[in-house]
Amino acid sequence: MRIAAVTIVMLLNCLSVAYSQDSPGNPVRVMFYNVENLFDTTDDTSRNDEEFLPSGIRRWNRTRYERKINSLYKTIMAAGSWSPPAIIGLCEVENHRVLEDLVCGTYLTKYNYSIIHEDSHDERGIDVGVIYRKDLVSVVGYRYLIPSSFTADRFRTRSVLYAKFLIMGDTLHLLVNHWPSRRGGVLAGESLRAGIASMIRHVSDSIGKISRGKSRILIMGDFNCTPEDNIMQNLVSGASVDSSGNNIFLINLSVKAVNSVRGTYKFNGTWETIDQMLASGYLLECGKGIAADSLGFRIFSSDFLLCTDEKHTGSAPFSTYRGYRYQGGISDHLPVYLDLVLR
Repeated sequence: MRIAAVTIVMLLNCLSVAYSQDSPGNPVRVMFYNVENLFDTTDDTSRNDEEFLPSGIRRWNRTRYERKINSLYKTIMAAGSWSPPAIIGLCEVENHRVLEDLVCGTYLTKYNYSIIHEDSHDERGIDVGVIYRKDLVSVVGYRYLIPSSFTADRFRTRSVLYAKFLIMGDTLHLLVNHWPSRRGGVLAGESLRAGIASMIRHVSDSIGKISRGKSRILIMGDFNCTPEDNIMQNLVSGASVDSSGNNIFLINLSVKAVNSVRGTYKFNGTWETIDQMLASGYLLECGKGIAADSLGFRIFSSDFLLCTDEKHTGSAPFSTYRGYRYQGGISDHLPVYLDLVLR
């Protein structure tokens, strides 16, 4: 749906008396994961899911689906050091049902996850969503956003999920993204990516101005471009100053990543960090309350998430499919995460 500016402002100003039950000092982990075409096996005439049916070209069936769900559960557990992350942004999910199967059909059910999801107008039939632990965080509200320059029928890609959380008594503004791909070349989808980036910048500025620059904002997702891309550079350099002189700026935490692998996705033999996290300066520099370390961004790259790169050197993410050939892996992307701590 198309969200008017007044709706965003109303959501930013709404209040809640709910508080996290997490104890001070324990990190709250926030994770993002592109889960590579998480489709169920049921035909949905409103979605483009023909490839992912038992009769489809990929021969997607119940056994393969359940294996993938269980593998995702194990990845989430391992990424949380066996206490799964409080907030997990996911992309390439078909519908609400696959998220239910993940959080209710595996041992994740003991962690009391809730789901945020809404069907998008994406041509591939995939969406972004969030699962979150109700024992650690609470949701004030959420909206799915598209750039005001597009109408819903022209915006045939994933909406951006904006959610407002309370964590240990402080507010976190979260934006979850899956930008259009570069299939057909780097310039493919450029205007859509630029429009979404402009909207993200506007929403971030609006949040920051309301709080006089004292807003904890985290932007994460699969941006289908690297931190060095002009669009990402403009997003972090496009800081504005409100009428009170408060500087509102974003920092791409992915630039300073220290990991055993050189990216989250491998394309034609080259690692790229297209799954990223950006934070407001206040989330990093606030002297009190929940905060993040500017060097805290991590790519989770355990051995079971990797396989030998058969066409190039080294390793690559252990994907579910290599082209149209099923190989039984988890995803063609690696997950990323960031810890929030109470200062």
